[in-house]
Amino acid sequence: MLDGENVVKKVLATLAFSFTALAVNAVLTGTAFAQAKIQVGCTATSDCASAMIAIDEGIFKKHGLEVEMTPIGINSNIPAAILSNSIQIGGPTSTVFLQAVDGGLDLVAIAGATVMNPVSNGNITAFVRNGISIKEPKDFVGKKVGAPGLNAFLHVLFVKWLVEKGVDPKSVNFVEVTFPTMSDIIKSGGVDAVLTAEPLVTRMTNAGLGTVGARYAIELARTDPIIFYATSREWADKNGSTIKKFRDALTEAAVIVNNDREKASTSISKFTKQPIELVKATPPNRSEPALKPEQLAWWIEVMSSQKMLQSKLDTSKLVLK
Repeated sequence: MLDGENVVKKVLATLAFSFTALAVNAVLTGTAFAQAKIQVGCTATSDCASAMIAIDEGIFKKHGLEVEMTPIGINSNIPAAILSNSIQIGGPTSTVFLQAVDGGLDLVAIAGATVMNPVSNGNITAFVRNGISIKEPKDFVGKKVGAPGLNAFLHVLFVKWLVEKGVDPKSVNFVEVTFPTMSDIIKSGGVDAVLTAEPLVTRMTNAGLGTVGARYAIELARTDPIIFYATSREWADKNGSTIKKFRDALTEAAVIVNNDREKASTSISKFTKQPIELVKATPPNRSEPALKPEQLAWWIEVMSSQKMLQSKLDTSKLVLK
C-alpha cells in the first residue's frame, strides 16, 4: 500500500514537470495561472455525473461559469493534478483525499459528489477472471487483485471487508489497474481479479471474461461519501464566489442525475466512453452535493485502523464552509 509519504513523493514528482510547463506558459502568455475555463478532473466513473450534467445541460454557463471535464486515469493522481494546476477542481475518493491531506497537502473539499447507498453498493464487485475460483473471502489469499488506485475507495473498502471476514489483507497482492484497461488485463490474465463497478461488471460478464467473486460493498452496507469535489485551499481562498456558483450549479444538476436516467446516462457515456446501452442499464451513484465534515469521520476511523493515516485529522478543517 501507498502511505502518506509515498503520496507526497508522487505529487512532488508530478509538480516538478507541471511547474516547468507552467513557467514556459508564463513566457508565452504573460501569466502562468490564467485559466479561460475551470478544469474538473475525475476518473471514468459515474461519480462526477453532477458536473457532467452541469456542463451538458448548460447549468454551469447559466451560473456564469466555463467548465470542462478532464479524464484522470487513476484516482490517486488527482491531488497532484490539483496542486500542479492541471485541474482546478478534482473528484478524489474520500480515501485519496484524506491520505493526501494527512501527507501534508493543503486540499479542501468544496462540495459533495456521490454517497454510498444500497443501489451503488450493489454495483461494486470483485470481478474474477476465468480459471479462478472464489467461493469465500479466504480464496483471495495469494491472488493478484487490481484496484483503480491503491488506497482509493474500492481498495480501502475491500481491505475493510477482508479484515471483517478474518482475512489478512497483506496476503493479497494488490496492484493498480485503471478502469479503461480492466477488461484487457482480465482477459490477458495479468491479474486474477479487479475491484470494479457497473457498468464495467456487466460489460466484462457479457464478454465472457469471468464472474463476480464478491459483492463486498453490499455486506458493509455504508452510506458515507464516495467521491467529492476538492481543490487547493489557496484556490478556494481566492475563488469564493466561483465556488458558490459551482455549488449552486451542482445542486441543480444533482436533481437531473438522480431523476432523469436518460440525460444522466448520456452525459456519463460521453465522458467515460462507455456504450450508452450499458450505462443506461446501471443506475448512477446517488448525487449528494451537500457535504458535512462529520461525514468523513468513518473513513478516518477505517483508514487509521489500516494504518493509512499518520496524524489525527480535524474534520472541521477538511470541508469548506
